[in-house]
Amino acid sequence: MLSTPFEPAALAEVSTADLKSSLLKLVDQRDADPMAQKVRFAYEALMPLFNELAKRNPTPDLHQQIPLLKGVWMAVWSTNPFQDLLPGRVRHESYQIFDSNGYYANLARYKPGRKTPFLSWMSRWLLSYDLMIMQSYSVQTGSAARPQTWDIQNVCIRQGLRFGSRAFSAATAAAWFRQTAANYASNPQPQPSVSQPTRGANRVSTRQYEQIAKARPQLDNLYIDAGFRLVKTQREKSQRPSYTVAVRLP
Repeated sequence: MLSTPFEPAALAEVSTADLKSSLLKLVDQRDADPMAQKVRFAYEALMPLFNELAKRNPTPDLHQQIPLLKGVWMAVWSTNPFQDLLPGRVRHESYQIFDSNGYYANLARYKPGRKTPFLSWMSRWLLSYDLMIMQSYSVQTGSAARPQTWDIQNVCIRQGLRFGSRAFSAATAAAWFRQTAANYASNPQPQPSVSQPTRGANRVSTRQYEQIAKARPQLDNLYIDAGFRLVKTQREKSQRPSYTVAVRLP
């Protein structure tokens, strides 16, 4: 495995497979680190590795990326603060799902009180909160500097309070997304079409809901192949870019 600090000249001699493997090992078990620590790690240690992978992106054409995007992805590490919009996110039950119909969704399960032993036991068996943010995506003509860009628009937010211990599996998340996309396609509403937030702990507040609805996030797959993505996102121009390492689930 490669180790930090990375020298760009040395990275250029390493195989792409080893670059991806090294990045996955470096971020393994570090996604729960404090956000400030992850951001420092990205900018102070990982950026040369990000830049080298971006140079080797085998699919720079956005139209050709669409077939590769289709499916279920899991972020193994991210500096995107939106990942933890609410406290208590269950990381192994968080997904990003793309379909070829022009929609994709970020879905996650949250467990209220996971850090409190008694509440954690109660929430594990009795209460879960599931959140889905569905967005549309398409390729747009850009500028001379960037001939292609992604056009990302928020479509709807769905929230579900679940009772019982049924896991929020990738299959369950995908079925929820497909049904939501089908319902929206049959009865589209003016943008943004979002369900109104509900009150209560660990739910999207009215202010958060408004911020999500107004956002026009930017997305760039710095590197993408059939099973691995290095993604750069920016929800607002005034915010710092975020980086996500994601792998495709079977």
